[in-house]
Amino acid sequence: ASQAGLRLTPRQIFQQPTIAELAAVVDIAPAIVAEQGVVVGPVPLTPIQRWFLEQPLPEPHHYNLSAFFAVRERLDPARVERAVHELLRHHDALRLRFERQGGGWSQLNAGLDGSVPVPVTVLDLSALPAAVRAGAIEAAAAGAQRSLDLSRGPLLRVALFDLGAGESGRLLLAVHHLAVDAVSWRVLFEDFQAAYDLAGRGEVRLPAKTTSFRQWGERLLEHARSGALREEASYWLDERRAAAGQLPLDFPDTGAPDLESSARRVSVSLSAEETRALLQQIPEVYHTRINDVLLTALALAHQRWTGEDRLLVDLEVHGREALPEDLDLTRTVGWFTTEFPLLLDLAEAEGPGAAIKAVKEQLRAVPGGGAGYGLLRYLSGDAGIAERLRRLPRAEVAFNYLGQGDAGGSGEGALLTAAPESKGPTQSPRGGRSHLLQIDCSVAGGRLRADLTYSEKRHRRSTVEWFAGELVAAIRELIDHCLSSEAGGFTPSDFPEASLSQDQLDQLVSRLGGIG
Repeated sequence: ASQAGLRLTPRQIFQQPTIAELAAVVDIAPAIVAEQGVVVGPVPLTPIQRWFLEQPLPEPHHYNLSAFFAVRERLDPARVERAVHELLRHHDALRLRFERQGGGWSQLNAGLDGSVPVPVTVLDLSALPAAVRAGAIEAAAAGAQRSLDLSRGPLLRVALFDLGAGESGRLLLAVHHLAVDAVSWRVLFEDFQAAYDLAGRGEVRLPAKTTSFRQWGERLLEHARSGALREEASYWLDERRAAAGQLPLDFPDTGAPDLESSARRVSVSLSAEETRALLQQIPEVYHTRINDVLLTALALAHQRWTGEDRLLVDLEVHGREALPEDLDLTRTVGWFTTEFPLLLDLAEAEGPGAAIKAVKEQLRAVPGGGAGYGLLRYLSGDAGIAERLRRLPRAEVAFNYLGQGDAGGSGEGALLTAAPESKGPTQSPRGGRSHLLQIDCSVAGGRLRADLTYSEKRHRRSTVEWFAGELVAAIRELIDHCLSSEAGGFTPSDFPEASLSQDQLDQLVSRLGGIG
């Protein structure tokens, strides 16, 4: 739509989910003019960046998002270097620099003065015997992951592996998390492929830049200190969060730090048919979004594990709608994630339908999409509220739905496919883990996958495998329920102006003979 000159926002696409509805709102909003030059100078730290920089990380430079590919055709190193140079020019967040100042941190955008070389490394491994080549690739990839520098740069590293004639090469892209999130990663990958292709034809020209990460940070700071968020404080300071229990441990907590070196992962998935139902059929039954169903399944699985009705979870969302729509972030690279604590409570929910309704309403009750928590804690300037938020119980579980998509394409004939070798640790093994259990869900290849990351110092693998099985079983039970004839209904958040309770709404619908 943007390339066709149409002005649409993600919010409009979700609120007007048909072409006819979108046609009524497209181009109504004024076009947003973004700075097209190289942005330099100080940049305010965002809440998620401040959260990261206060973590116990002895090697904060090693905390990346990355992708590792096998390359069907040999890539031209000169074109790769030119493409990466264009990424650095176009996406200002890739030139961020971070400095410790007293007890805190600051960040700024560096310019393109040529003092820092384009961060592309070419490794010729063609002379190595096949028996040792995989180990050499993995060691070099791990070294590239460790090579980023927060204060001097770069925050981006590209490694190109030449394995000789007739062999698929390898391509590693690694970017520090302080500069990118999952949405940014997709923009970067698209632009890298476009810039590489254009570099072979002549001039490299990427689509117009959208609102800069610096302007976003400035507007966040302004909003946080305007006083507009003060009325949200009572929601975030609700001490009912303290009623949530703790996860059972297989091994006693001796007080030793929970480090990334002990992190292990269990992965489970749905079938393509189940995933299709989850994404396309289930939402209309209770007028839900995918997070409503996944978090309901998480709460049910937790209930079966612990016997507890309440679970405190740190929920991650993309965060790009924390401010009014006079900013355009559709192609802006940066770390925009919003993370906030959410209390899931099934105490009064009997049966799968009631559980979905309860979790749906608890999610809809979160003010402003959850952005206010981080703004109040890190940017508001109200030391009293910030300290009270810090003292509240911390969630032991984190949940993130990363959406749909396969970076690099797939299938026969694709230029880039997943590399068979390890890309090395994306985080320093010496870093502390923030949660006992991290659950990341995504859809790839048409199937929902859940990755559960835990510490082998806290839980046995068999325990997490059992819990992962319960999570999948709960999702399947919710799908089966929603596809049954007795499922369906509205909740109070579907009629926000009516101020109805669930019982009142159910009675009204019953008197009207049911509405779907």
